[in-house]
Order: sequence, then C-alpha cells, then structure tokens
Amino acid sequence: MPPRLVVLTLTFVTAVSASASAAGPPAQPNAAQIALGLRKLGVVGSVLYIAAHPDDENTALLAYLANGALVRAGYLSVTRGDGGQNLIGSEQGPELGLIRTQELLAARRIDGAEQFFTRARDFGFSKSPEETLRIWGKEAVLADMVTVIRRFRPDIIITRFSPGPADTHGHHTASAILAMEAFRAAADPHFHPEELTGGVTPWQAGRLLWNRSSWNIKAGEDLSGQIKLDVGGYNPLLGVSYGEMAADSRSMHKSQGFGVARSRAPTIEYFKALAEAGPPSKKGPVGLFDDVDLSWGRVGGGARLRPLIDKLVAKFDPAAPSASIAGLLTLDAALDGVADAGWRALKKREVRELLLACAGIFAEATAPDFRAAPGTEIEIVATAAGRSPVPVQLEEVRFPFAPRADKVVHALVAPKGGGAATAFESKRNVRLPADLAPSTPYWLETPPEAGLYRVADPALVGAPEAPSKLEVDFTFAVAGKRFTVARPVAYKWTDPVMGERLRPLEVTPLVSVSPDTAVMLFSGGAAKTLGVRLLAGAPSVTGTLRFEAPPGWSVTPPSVPFSLAGKGSEATFSFQVATAGKNTGAAPGTLRVVADVDGRHLSREVVRIEHAHIPIQTLLLDADVRLVPIDLQTGGKKVGYFSGPGDEVPAALRGVGYDVSLLGDEALAAGAATLGRFDAIVIGVRAFNTSERLRAAHATLMAYVEAGGVLVCQYNTNNRFAPLATPIGPWPFEISQKRVTDETAAVTFASPKHPALTTPNALGPQDFEGWVQERGLYFPDKWDPKFETPLSMHDPGEAPLFGGLLWARAGKGTFVYTGLAFFRQLPAGVPGAFRLFANLLAGGGGRHGR
Repeated sequence: MPPRLVVLTLTFVTAVSASASAAGPPAQPNAAQIALGLRKLGVVGSVLYIAAHPDDENTALLAYLANGALVRAGYLSVTRGDGGQNLIGSEQGPELGLIRTQELLAARRIDGAEQFFTRARDFGFSKSPEETLRIWGKEAVLADMVTVIRRFRPDIIITRFSPGPADTHGHHTASAILAMEAFRAAADPHFHPEELTGGVTPWQAGRLLWNRSSWNIKAGEDLSGQIKLDVGGYNPLLGVSYGEMAADSRSMHKSQGFGVARSRAPTIEYFKALAEAGPPSKKGPVGLFDDVDLSWGRVGGGARLRPLIDKLVAKFDPAAPSASIAGLLTLDAALDGVADAGWRALKKREVRELLLACAGIFAEATAPDFRAAPGTEIEIVATAAGRSPVPVQLEEVRFPFAPRADKVVHALVAPKGGGAATAFESKRNVRLPADLAPSTPYWLETPPEAGLYRVADPALVGAPEAPSKLEVDFTFAVAGKRFTVARPVAYKWTDPVMGERLRPLEVTPLVSVSPDTAVMLFSGGAAKTLGVRLLAGAPSVTGTLRFEAPPGWSVTPPSVPFSLAGKGSEATFSFQVATAGKNTGAAPGTLRVVADVDGRHLSREVVRIEHAHIPIQTLLLDADVRLVPIDLQTGGKKVGYFSGPGDEVPAALRGVGYDVSLLGDEALAAGAATLGRFDAIVIGVRAFNTSERLRAAHATLMAYVEAGGVLVCQYNTNNRFAPLATPIGPWPFEISQKRVTDETAAVTFASPKHPALTTPNALGPQDFEGWVQERGLYFPDKWDPKFETPLSMHDPGEAPLFGGLLWARAGKGTFVYTGLAFFRQLPAGVPGAFRLFANLLAGGGGRHGR
C-alpha cells in the first residue's frame, strides 16, 4: 500500500491571518512558503515549549523557531484553560476549554508550531504547586508529559515558568516542576514502559531551559550567564517579522481578551539553564542551539541528503514550483536510507506536503449536510484537481467504511500556457455504521475526575483533537511515485458575508434531547415547568420521551410519544416537575431526560459553539437537570441588570422568581429617574471593564443609590489589560489580585447581625457548602472606612480577607461591591449563594435600606 499522508499539522504558515476553518483541505501554500519549506528540509532539530494554559506560550519565540531557526517547534499546554473566564460568550468549563483548544490551534496555524496537551483539567486559580499537583494527580500528568516528549523527541525543552517558589499561579509552577521531572523520566525505559510501542522509544532531550519573562527579571539583575536571543527579526521570504506573526498568533486568544499590536522592534528573550543531559559545559551555552547539531550529519544515512536539499533550494523557481517535483522525488527516495525512523517519517511527510504544493494538487471531500446520524446514508463528493503542467495521475479513491478503494485512472494536469485545471469528481452514498459514536471531543466522552480528563484511547493522549472518523483517501502517482492523502469530510456552504465556509461533518444522535435548563430550584414546594426540545438527526424518527426521576420527585406526565418527520425537525414538550406527594423535604437530585427510539436510550444534547475566529465546534452534553430545593425569601423582585461578558446570572435570577430586565446604554442615558423603577440594579462581572458608557455613568448610578436604590456590583479587574481609572462606588476602594481559591474555605461572619447575613434570609455555615471552583476573586484590599465588611474568609495558611463583600449606605440607598463568584455559583444552582445574593438585592430589608 502506498504511504498515507494524513495532514495533522501544517508545515506552511500564513503570515497574515489564520483561517477560521480547519475542517477542509489545508490552504494552498504560496511560492514563498514553499521556498521556506524547502529550506526547512535541511534542518534536523526540535524544540518543545511547556507551560500551563492556553495563552501562556511565547508566540514570538515559537514564530522564530518555526520560521527563522526552521526547527520543528511545539507547545505543550498542560491544560486546556477550561477554568478561566470568557470575554466572548457564556461558555464556561469544558465548553470554554474547547474554545481555547481551538484558539491555540488557530494560533499555531499562524506561527507554524505544533500543539499538544495533557489530560489535566484547569480547575481554577491555585495558589500553590502542591495543591495543583495533588488535584491533577501528579503521576498521571507527568506520564502524559513524558508521552509527548517521547513522541516529539525535542533537542531542547523550554519552560515558561520557574520550578522554584514564585508569586504566580500554582499551575504555572507545577508545569515547570513536571517539566523538570519529565526531562529525565522520558529517557528512563522503566518509566511507563507500556508507552514504548509503535516506534516510540525513551528520549533524552539535550537541555532544559527556563524562558525568563520580562515580569520576573529584576532591575539590574546580572543576566550575563544566561542565553540571550533576539526573536524579533524580519523574514524576507514571508514579508513579516516574527513579532508581527507573534501578535497575530496571540490575538487568536480572543476569549481571554489578548489581542495585541504587531511589533517590528527587536524582542530579546533570556534563557536560564535548568538541566542538561550530560555534564554542563564549563563556559556554559552562549546561543540557544550551542552544542546541538541541526544538520543531517547527526543521523545515520543522512550525509547524502545535504547536496540534494541544497540543490532544491538553489534551483527553486517561484514562478514554476512544479520544476522542483523531480528533485523532491529524488529526495523522497533518498530518505528511505535514513536510519532514524522518527526523522525519516517526519521529513518524508514534509516532502510529500511540498510535492502536493508544487504540483498544485487540490483534494477535498464534502457532504451536502453538516450532520448525519449512525445507521443513515449520506452522499459524499470526492474532488481532486491538478494545477501544474506536471502530469499527476489519480489512481484510487477510498470512501469511508468502504471495504476497498475505487480504482480510477484520471490524469490531473493543467493545460500548458495556463487555463482551467483538469478536475475529477466522484459521488458515493455512504451508510454510516449503526454503532458509530456521535461526534464529541475525545476528552469529553466520559465524565472527568476532579483534576483529570478520562481518555479511553492512549494513542490520543497529547493530541489537541482526534482524527476525523469520516475521511476520503486519495492515491496519486507522480512520475511513478504513489502516495495517499486523507481528507476529512466537510460540509461546505457560502455565507453571504464571509464567503465560502467549511465545517466538519458531524455524526449526531438520531435525536438530540435538550432540556431548557440545567438547574431547577424549588422554593415552597410548588411545581415548576420544564421544557424539553427534541431535534431529529434523521428522517422519520418516532419514540417515547420519558424521565428517570430521583427519589422524592415526580414529573407529569411521566412520558409522551413523539414523531419527528424530517431530519432537522423539532418538537417541544412541557412537563411539571415537583416533589412527590407531600414530600416537601426532598433531597437534591438529578433528573435524566431520555428518548427511547427503536430500543436505543438517547439522553444527550447536541451543543454547537460558534465564534467567527474558530471552526464550529460540536459536543454532547448529558440531558440532565439538577433539582434543588431551596428555602429562599426575596425582597423587591424587580431587578435591572447590566450584563458582563457571557453573563448567565440574569437567567439564574429569573429561575427563582425575580423579574429581571436587561439594561443597556439607553437606560444610562435616560438617567437615575428611569432606573428608579427597579428595586435593585446589578452590574455583571467585568461590565465596567468592557463598557465605556458604564464607566462614564458613575454620577447616574450614584444618584440612583442616593434616591433609595440598591446597586450590587460584581467583580471587575484593575490590571494592565483592563485598567479602571474611574470610580465605581460612592467612596473609593482599590481592586486587587487577592482571591480565595478554595471553594470549601471557612467563611467567618465578622458582623453576624448585619443585614447582608440576616435579611430576608438568616444565613449560616450551611449556606457556604457546595460552592464550586472558588469563593471569590479580585477582592478589594483598600477601602474607605464608610464601607462595612460583614464577611471574611481565607485560603489555608493565609490571613483573613475582608474585601469579598463591601457594603455601604449612601443617601437613602445601598451600594454593594462583591468579589464573591456569584457568576459561577448561581448558574450552578448553589442554594446558599442564592440566599446571600437575595440579601444583597434586598439592600437591608427594603427599598430604603435599613
């Protein structure tokens, strides 16, 4: 069988922008990118960069390594960033991790590096590496890191952070501690020997370096013993500096608000040696690649390749890339004599990518719909074209799940003197296996552990995403040399604004089951309405929709029949959920919604995430609803809400009976009198950071408070990304970086009789049980003495923090600033958080406070 080329990473980078679609065929490289790829063939070296999160990577360094030094560069992000925050939407947790995974892949399509992960979860801010490693499970994450190192085989490993004590995120330090251990463990054949299969062998990197960041280099520090490197140079082939490329790459982290300006100035990086494979040099390294042989001379059988590559580079004609095909075929044959299997496979892959580029070969596989269900049929169209004068023969096309390839004889050649290329097209109706698993990210297929995602297939550990389940293989012959390329099946359509777009063909369940809420809170024993939407993944789907209720709960009606006529058709049903009988003391539980279809029990919802800068993402969520009884008293129920980015608090408040109106600039322009119709006004998280109009409305908001209103402001930040130069409250306070990361941290009532703790709900320790991820963040650390601080809390071993809740009377009204993480607790249905928030909205017991 001919070699099979699966293009998982792109050798060629675009120096201007990243395509939002990675679903279809890779972009056709231009002549400059081909020329750079030819030069890269002569470099035999690799560097792996390691840090904790998406956006921790040094994109300037990665751009320089991949496009200037021409080594193989990779970034290993220990987590997918799922514990962070989101400036572009409401996605949190695993859904945010999926967005940030795709942002990293978009960044790598710009800077040319490769992307890897471990199974570790970003569980939120950690103040110590010890806590981080305990929650992650140190041995499991270390094993994952070793797996990536053994497969990638870096000459140099670089950490973003120091393994020593530092005033930084515990994840950061932990990533460096793991890198220190993995540096040696990867070379130990007794460390996880089960990984040493399929050509994977122990691997010892040459050196481990710490990339010193500008924020941890002290003024006047002696850096003479450290490696110094300018990564801000200009690449004349690509017409862009590495600083410009790095800015475009970093600006892909849009969910974090990390857009940056392009830099054309020198960018100096420093590197401190942490470990070396052998005895350290007496003089120490001066350059990044000192004592690292990047030539083919390091590899047995590689000496004969240098003149072949030099000739390819020297004779490359940008106006006629196809003239290089003969030389590439000669080099491909010569690579068969290279002793090192890893470099042989990698460079043969690069050669074949260059062959495709020089021959102008285009191949894609498309479907007329973006979804198909197991057991159903879908038409797949295989298309190929040759756009160079060099004859290319398409010999075989293999469709998904076909027992054998279709033999074809089709010449792909562009007419001499230009003109349209000769194209090939073949259509096939393909039936998907009935047991084909629906599409969802591989690390989200099963529920995770506290600090680690479960991955059933060890081969996927380290991978950013799984290969497509639906691919078409094309076998080409060029000058007698046969090779196969795989193309994932994609749905292609034309957007009237964005033009041609692609998205992966999804395998969806026969029925998607979507409850209209993930949490229902019950106060007073009254029944509540639950809506369930069914979406057909195939035509003519019939079955029964039913419930699996926890003890003490009932659903009326308990089941209903359904019939969905066409693929994509929908039906919505309403049910009453209540405690069973006279059981007013039912315990919290989980209600599962199930669609029974032909003996299959379907209980998952298809969720799609759409943002313009990344491909459309699909995942499956369990069709579960948490049922939570709550003893909740409320004051005034009419709430005006200025939303922050991705704010889900308004919906949570509506779920417990508040009448919430979303407010915008027009409400601010109307003035305090218009705001006065609300019992309380709430400012969403980071709303001041993102809204210039809100920052300018301080006088209006304070006039509302002075007139008797209650203003509750949730956390905002005051840092280099989102500085706050305007006041928020009636008196000054300063927002800091202080936080309480332990969601179980004890909470002390500094003023037990304070209305925030008593009115209308009398709070106790039980109200701080069941909180998720953290207590709070960005607490003020300085405030005017007119503010009251009824609560204190702290992480283990630290001093109490009183800035989580500031309360002040101003005129006839009440102002509250809180760093408590209500934006996580309320959507998660934490009863005590609702009771405390209701007290804040009451502002002391009524419209005019206490």
